[in-house]
Amino acid sequence: MVAVLDIAFVRFGVPDLDRMQGFLEDFGMQRVQRTASALYMRGAGTAPFVHISERSATPASLGFGLYAQSADDLATIAMEFGCPVEESPEPGGGQRVRLRDPAGLQVDVVHGQVSAAALARRDPIPLNPAIGRHRFGQFVRTQPAPSTIMRLGHVALLVRDYRACVAFYERLGFRSSDSYYAGDSSNLVASFMHCGLGERYTDHHTVAVIASPDGGVRFDHVAFEVLDIDDVMQGHAYLASKGHEHSWGVGRHIQGSQIFDYWRDPFGQKHEHWTDGDLVNDATPTGVAAICNDELSQWAPRVTEAFFR
Repeated sequence: MVAVLDIAFVRFGVPDLDRMQGFLEDFGMQRVQRTASALYMRGAGTAPFVHISERSATPASLGFGLYAQSADDLATIAMEFGCPVEESPEPGGGQRVRLRDPAGLQVDVVHGQVSAAALARRDPIPLNPAIGRHRFGQFVRTQPAPSTIMRLGHVALLVRDYRACVAFYERLGFRSSDSYYAGDSSNLVASFMHCGLGERYTDHHTVAVIASPDGGVRFDHVAFEVLDIDDVMQGHAYLASKGHEHSWGVGRHIQGSQIFDYWRDPFGQKHEHWTDGDLVNDATPTGVAAICNDELSQWAPRVTEAFFR
């Protein structure tokens, strides 16, 4: 069974590349490449890019990329889905197989990209909890600055045909970590899916598949891992000082346990900072719960209906 390794990048359509670049720089990314029609942004990790904005007349969720574990896995995926392996013209090069999921989103499975050099960053700050001190003779002094985006962590998809999309991602090796139902427990409407890597631990969810409440297909949000909780809060203060629209947070989720903070880009699309998420493997029991707003966080400011638009 083929299992993809991780998520690589997200792809948006936006009407104004300048405005998007300004937001993403304030959010904690740096420009890699820009053409008349596309903007590539990176984090501080070794991925050549984690975010693509393509010029379009209206804002749109276009798709995302996944890493194949090997060239053989990429070839197997190409054969399984009847799509060719092609050279990637995007930063980092390598090869890709271009798929369409049942919702119509473009899913690029990539392998062989040239890694980028990691960017300079501070170390995560050791904590001094009441039990188990870790920081001795060291002081916490952060400076006003964007968060440090380390990597893309996950994407949450709103889709029309929930079951068909879950089946599609299962063909790529994804496994459900937690699911939600509406009404009857057999009526599943959301699945938080991890990369099925056997005994190897990986993020609680890399792709979340959610039945769209209005029938539209789009990203509910895209989520980027930052250094630590100070980095979440530092980024929160910086984005607020720049006048960007806050959506929800800071809080701690239930499914995945991440400490989160959501912001809107200039076109209303949600981008999340997170840290301290759960790790699971294929032996971790799958959870099932009723869907409701109270299941979205363990602690956080009250979520409003505006968050779901």
